[in-house]
Order: sequence, then C-alpha cells, then structure tokens
Amino acid sequence: MISPEIEKRLAQLQEKYEAMGQDMTSYLDGLLYADFLTYWDYIHLDTLLSLQSPKTPFPDEEIFIMYHQITELYFKLSLHECRQISEKGTELSPDFFTARLRRINNYFEALTHSFVIMVDGMEKDQFLKFRMSLLPASGFQSGQYRMIEIYATNFINLVAKDKRDELANATFDQQFEYIYWKFGATELATGKKTLTLKQFEKKYAKTFIELAQQTATTNFYTLALQLQQQGKLTDALKHELRRFDVNVNVNWPLSHYKSAVRYLHREPEEISATGGTNWQKYLPPRFQKRIFFPAMWTAEETDNWGKAWVEHALRGE
Repeated sequence: MISPEIEKRLAQLQEKYEAMGQDMTSYLDGLLYADFLTYWDYIHLDTLLSLQSPKTPFPDEEIFIMYHQITELYFKLSLHECRQISEKGTELSPDFFTARLRRINNYFEALTHSFVIMVDGMEKDQFLKFRMSLLPASGFQSGQYRMIEIYATNFINLVAKDKRDELANATFDQQFEYIYWKFGATELATGKKTLTLKQFEKKYAKTFIELAQQTATTNFYTLALQLQQQGKLTDALKHELRRFDVNVNVNWPLSHYKSAVRYLHREPEEISATGGTNWQKYLPPRFQKRIFFPAMWTAEETDNWGKAWVEHALRGE
C-alpha cells in the first residue's frame, strides 16, 4: 500500500518531469534497475589510492607524495570557496563572506597543524636521496596556491615589496614580471631563472594574469573595502580576514620554513634538493612583507610582520 507521503513525492516528481517534457516512468525504470551507490564508488577510492607513483625505492617518498596530494585537495577546497565569494561581487553579504572565509581558514589551519608530517615524518637521509630524483619539480610550483593569493588581494600586493610603489599603475603583465615568488626561484649567483621557475611560468603565467584581470574588482580585499565604505565590515568579518592573512602569509610559509631548516639547513649539497628555490629568502614572512589586507593591520603590526613567528621557529620551539 502506498503511503500518503510516497503519493505526495510521486506527484511532485510527475510535476517535475512534465515541466521538462520528460516521461517519469522511464526515470522510475532507471531507478528500479540501478545498483545502490557505494562509498568507494562515490569518491572513486580505488582511483584515488592508485595515484601514488614513487620514482625511487625509498619508502618515505610515498609519504611525500601523499601529503602533497592532500595539500592540493585542501587548496581545491579553498578555491571552491574563493570562487563563491568573488562571484557574488556587489551582492556579497558580510555573513556569506565571513562564513566562506571561516571555511578557508579552517582548511589552512588543518594543513598547518598537519605539517608536522613533513617536518618530522620522514627520515632525513631518505628525503635527501629521493628528493634529488624529483628535480626540478618543487612544491613552489603549486598553481592552486598562487590562485588563492590572487583571489585574496589586489595584484600589486603580490609584487616584490621594493617594486610596489614603482609598479602601482602598471599593467598586470608588467606587475607579473616582479611578482614576489619569482625571486624565490632565481639563481643566487647570476639572478637567472631556475628551470623550476621557467616550467612554472610556461604552464601558469597566462592563467594567473587572466585571473588577476578577472578579480581586479572582486578580490577579497576590494570587496572588504567596499563593505567597509558601506559601514558593513563587521568585527566577525574583520577577524576572519586577519586570520586568513596570518594563515596564508605567515603560518603556512613558516611551516615550510621549519621543514626546510630541518632537512636542508646550511649544507650546500643539501640546499639543491629544494628544486632550485632560494628558500632562505623566499619563505620567511618578514622578508616578503606579503599582506593581503594592509588596511586591517596597524603600522606596528605591519612593521613586525612575521618576525615573532620566524624567531620562534629558529629557536626550534
């Protein structure tokens, strides 16, 4: 016997399919013969677990691969939220902005807290051996991370700090030539681009510049300033903006800095295992002074940006 609730649902389905010019019976036949969905099929578990292909026989290389894959999935989660914020544009509400930023902050804090896997979770000797087999590849080449940065702020704020005033009114193409991370992948002796950087630019340069153009008026900083002008910048939203700034521009790079100190500290033959990046100058936040939302910080906070965190790391705490 068909219950009133089922009758109600069937009537709603009939209405839905009629509106689309479809025969509901055919869809019910499909439902009748379809297999039940399983967890492993839904998330493509077998495929996911087959995506680790070590290049060497060292067991810890699998840890290295899987952790970077996990990282990229968190970045994809973050970009999913970034797009939602940016696409709202002038219709963006403080509550929606706050909620999505909170999600991104949770993703980055999960990553930062888990980075102990990279700091202490591999044998140094194994790392230095298998890492040399991966050159010139480097985590520096994460395109998704750069996209998150572009969604976050005005493109000029990603330019090397000593060039920002000079290039304030330049085109995105011109500003891109001096984007801060390029200086972390240049040869110390000659200033030439490393192969790591050349590969990265070849794959992503066009994408990054187009995204900068696309988000010129819908990046987080511009949207936050618009809300501030309208008197709608809530304390909760400002808190999440500041939290995001610290998570992405201080805590996350500092986690990498601690890992680099752990595995690559000072020995010349070991430093080459970074894929050619000049991590000593590139990773510490106080050198880059990269701040997504300058108006959300005091002059003193800006002057001391990242300093305490780096000193904390160097003490090994």
